[in-house]
Amino acid sequence: MRQLVKYLFLVYFILNSTRVDAQALYNNCNQALEVCANNSFTINNINANKTFCTDCEDDFSNCFTPQNTIWLKFKTNNSGGNGLIQFTNLIFQNSVGQDNDLNGFVLEAIQPCASNTYTQIGSCFTNQTNDFDINLTGLIANTVYYIVLSGDLNGTGVTKAAEFTSDVMISGSGIDLPTPSLALFTDSLNVCQDQVVSFYAGITNCPDSTAYQWFINDSLITTIDTNYFETSAIDSGDVVSVSTTCYQDCIVTIKDSTNPFIINSFKVDAGKDRTIDKAMTIQLNGQGNASSYEWQPQDLVTNNLILQPIAFPNETTTFTLMGEKNGCKRYDYVTITIESELIIPSSFSPNFDGVNDVFEIIGIEQYPNCFIRIYDRWGEEVFQKIAYSYESAWDGKLLGKVNPGVYFYVLELRDSEKQVKKGSVTVLK
Repeated sequence: MRQLVKYLFLVYFILNSTRVDAQALYNNCNQALEVCANNSFTINNINANKTFCTDCEDDFSNCFTPQNTIWLKFKTNNSGGNGLIQFTNLIFQNSVGQDNDLNGFVLEAIQPCASNTYTQIGSCFTNQTNDFDINLTGLIANTVYYIVLSGDLNGTGVTKAAEFTSDVMISGSGIDLPTPSLALFTDSLNVCQDQVVSFYAGITNCPDSTAYQWFINDSLITTIDTNYFETSAIDSGDVVSVSTTCYQDCIVTIKDSTNPFIINSFKVDAGKDRTIDKAMTIQLNGQGNASSYEWQPQDLVTNNLILQPIAFPNETTTFTLMGEKNGCKRYDYVTITIESELIIPSSFSPNFDGVNDVFEIIGIEQYPNCFIRIYDRWGEEVFQKIAYSYESAWDGKLLGKVNPGVYFYVLELRDSEKQVKKGSVTVLK
């Protein structure tokens, strides 16, 4: 028996789980539902009540007595004129003793929701039981009107006011808003790789547009307040689009897209950076599939219009290779470093007379990442230093004392050529 009761309770709970137990905000005039032109809205007055006090929102007796009111509102356009309100799919609740028709009227309020400022527009619509239309004429431009709906409570045996759901749509010459549109413009869909491309969004019939959202292939790139956008991050086949919204009370989203882009791409490679000795020449190793090429500075190469000329820089120089194809230009760069000759002494005398006191390597500043290690004749490391310089040079000391003799060094220059220099140095008395 206990299981049966439990089962019946569960069935009752499921059957009643779709019931509306809380009324929407538009039960209150101050939170009236904005009904936008040519859009369908589903409304209901289930569990709605009335607010009754002097000059309050439900202090009226226009054709009927308010019971469980709900409030809708709409705003006319810049011209004003006629309007049509359509109620469809009207369905009433069927509780025992419950009425099954609705009442309502349209009003203009000089002071919102204050009944002593109401002016009724047109006739009341009372005792409505099926789908119906309301025709309005002479609506004033740029004016807010309210639609008040209430369930009827009248008749023999009726103890509960009518509750209903319905779809509502409003339209007409005095209500319809101009259809907004957006058109996206760009100079060309055939562009060079890495070229900065400009876009402009032109809009019409959109008096209060919001920020513009810019997309590449439906991925949001940026949100900005202006209708102008630039980017160089476009690949072949990409589609750029933009969207914004109009009519902030009755939001309409407008969007436009480009056709796919065609990107003119080709290879330009100036080669790897290299290091040469002073007074040497080197062949530049340009690669690519452009139609034509040009090296700069042109006076430091044998022929600046070929991919692999001979270069003869007299100091460290960055060469620019420009390739051109189908009206597009691309650039790449290579740096030829002139290696300064290192002067590594074979001996020094740390006697603190200010002359030749340390193991000074002339030109080592050209290699700021160098690493030097110094060993004694038995192969024991006595000194090491990264970023060796005059200021950090070895002074010949071992355990705090100068020890004359022959030592051996390994100097890693850590340059692009990965040069390593080895030798010996004698510490004199």
